[in-house]
Amino acid sequence: MSYHFDWSELAFGSKKPLRELNAVFIAAPRKMSLKRFTQLVKEYLHQGNLVLGLAKEEFVDGLEYQPWFQMLQYDDVAKIIDKINSSDSRHKVYTLTYAQRDLTFILDKIAFKHVVLIRGSWYRAFHLRPEYYKLNSLGIGFTMLSPFLDEVEAKAYAAKIPQPPGPPAELHGEADMLSAAHAGAHWSLDYAGFQVGVTLGRKEGKKYKPLLGTFNPVVPYQTYAMHHGASRELNFSPLGDLNHYDTNHAEVELIIEAGKQGVDLQGATLFINVLPCPTCARMFTSTGISEFVYSQDHSNGYALKMLEAAGKTVRRLVL
Repeated sequence: MSYHFDWSELAFGSKKPLRELNAVFIAAPRKMSLKRFTQLVKEYLHQGNLVLGLAKEEFVDGLEYQPWFQMLQYDDVAKIIDKINSSDSRHKVYTLTYAQRDLTFILDKIAFKHVVLIRGSWYRAFHLRPEYYKLNSLGIGFTMLSPFLDEVEAKAYAAKIPQPPGPPAELHGEADMLSAAHAGAHWSLDYAGFQVGVTLGRKEGKKYKPLLGTFNPVVPYQTYAMHHGASRELNFSPLGDLNHYDTNHAEVELIIEAGKQGVDLQGATLFINVLPCPTCARMFTSTGISEFVYSQDHSNGYALKMLEAAGKTVRRLVL
């Protein structure tokens, strides 16, 4: 008997074998420890059959090539699943392989009795995503859970995340400086909000000497939101809301690090992938940073107006 399904084969064919399982569905999760997966299975297997989603992609859509957002693969948990399915357990663990973009269609076509969502397995707040609206329109209950067994495991994982490399000594053009800010943003584990990166440089001729690089780390530790729940999702925060954050903003981190390292901000240029929020924009009006280069707009361009009114130069550069 096969315990494996592939949505590419079911999409245009009969879905009856999957529907008849009347299963609890674990939507394709990010990687987790064997202990966490075992605990998860024990928690739900007594309720009925389980269907474990497996993403065809290696990373969470929108968070590609970031090792802390790798998706769980079958080989990671194969021994546990095979042990359960070869036992005399009345309920079994099935797998459903699919592309992440197909999740909304799967939820629409398969009447799962409950859906389990592992935090950190999607990008941007879940209540702003189409999967959330689909679950609610169908009346399917869902539960969000941590990818970690406990606080100890969450903190241990966070402690293993290396620090991003410091700014190189050589001079760079503005495109390279902005690219470095984009790359630095990928060190943030803020999966429900924005990943923001900042590079500070001082102009020398037509190029810039890198001074500092920061990003927006989740606080009090990087995996806190994954383990306890992202504040945006817990509070159903609307897009652009400035009240519910899980991070220190990259701009605030920059000011803190500049103070620690004695970096002079006077006349410097700040490169950032997302235009600063209103709070950070007001903060920057009181600094010596003279130029701001960004890629993506934010808060209807509030920072652009505020910084220019304070005598700063603001430029948008799209890579």
